[in-house]
Amino acid sequence: MKNSNYIFYLCCIISLNLLNSQSYVGLNTDNYAGVHSLILNPSGVVDSRFKTDINLISISAFGGSDYFGINLNDIIKAEDGFDFDSDVEKTPTNANNFFVNTDILGPSFMFNLSPKSSIGILSRVRAVFNLHNVSGELYENLSDNFDTNENFNFNSTDVTGTVHAWAEISLVYGRILIDSKKQFLKGGISLKYLQGAGGVFVNSPNFTGNYDATNETLATTGDLTYGTSQDFNNNDIEFKNLTSGFGADIGFTYEYRPHKLRDSLTSRAHNKYKLKIGAAITDIGSIDYKESTLTTYNLNATADTSTFNEEGDIEQFLDDNYNATETTINQKIQLPTALRVLIDYQIRHKIYVSLQGNLSLKNKNTVGTNSIINNLVVSPRLETRLFSLYAPISFREYGDVAWGAGFRFSALTIGSGSILSNLITDSSQTTDVYLGLKIPIYQKRKR
Repeated sequence: MKNSNYIFYLCCIISLNLLNSQSYVGLNTDNYAGVHSLILNPSGVVDSRFKTDINLISISAFGGSDYFGINLNDIIKAEDGFDFDSDVEKTPTNANNFFVNTDILGPSFMFNLSPKSSIGILSRVRAVFNLHNVSGELYENLSDNFDTNENFNFNSTDVTGTVHAWAEISLVYGRILIDSKKQFLKGGISLKYLQGAGGVFVNSPNFTGNYDATNETLATTGDLTYGTSQDFNNNDIEFKNLTSGFGADIGFTYEYRPHKLRDSLTSRAHNKYKLKIGAAITDIGSIDYKESTLTTYNLNATADTSTFNEEGDIEQFLDDNYNATETTINQKIQLPTALRVLIDYQIRHKIYVSLQGNLSLKNKNTVGTNSIINNLVVSPRLETRLFSLYAPISFREYGDVAWGAGFRFSALTIGSGSILSNLITDSSQTTDVYLGLKIPIYQKRKR
């Protein structure tokens, strides 16, 4: 297993957030988001602006780290290609974090059952990678195969990491609960059938070390547990021999409708609120992987790093220098359960501003658990039936502020929650992008 081909193992096994943060940033607050809105709140399935909304394919990718920052303009202008080692700004600490999230929304649809109820069916494939409290200096030297003439030491506490890939089919049901002159309330629930492709998980409660450059030795203390589900290979994820599980989302949306609208505007083809407040708990559930392999390394030893330089084989380096015990366990990997809150205000016709908070309900230091990055998103938008334009500003955990832009033109959606900040800042710590194609069938407007 060579270091150049297995960067994830380099990160995870030695212990050093695209975490499952928010997918489709900006789009999901649009009243014409359709099936995309159900990702954050299943109550969006009912009283929508659509008779039917059919998603063909949508892809969202999100990732970053508080260890490094990238200047996107340097990448664009680089004549000799981008070199990660020399062209990034590194900020190593004893508790760096790395995160990756990929969310593919496959064929999905929603439609009305009756004037007060609607259903939807969503298909998704997701992959999430979390790595917390990692020594950035150790990670840097591992990446360089300890090619350094300087001594260094580190002290990391509660190092945890989880990579998990799974598919899900969701049945979404929503119903109008209150519909009076000024008050409107709807609720929704999403029941998920999960198919887990597998995962990797790592944990070290306390991991310290001292590198002696003269003697090329690494003296360490602590222990490291590394586990993997049966036959899982993170470098070639295959959705075979899947493991079943179940999950759920639940949410509610309230609308304040202070003005009695003209008859021509009372159809579901139009927004009728001045203020909208939504709340949901998403990704409740887990997948239990039987016969997972768990290896525990006793790190109270001194390792010869010159052998690592020669071979670049991480597992072999661990096996050669540390005592290990291996057991077979049933490992439950938790979904990234989160609380989602949305406040959306109509400034004037077609112009809105939303405030959205996303809070992890999982402890990031728990073994075998994915979690989202806590974040707050302010998103002004111009919204019409065929076209929407939005510019979300995200305040993300670990101190990063991201400014993005996106648009929806009927069937096509393109956007990023960080493209503008990536272009104007010298050191971007997160980046994301998404693309979607759908078939929208709108509610008829009354004449």
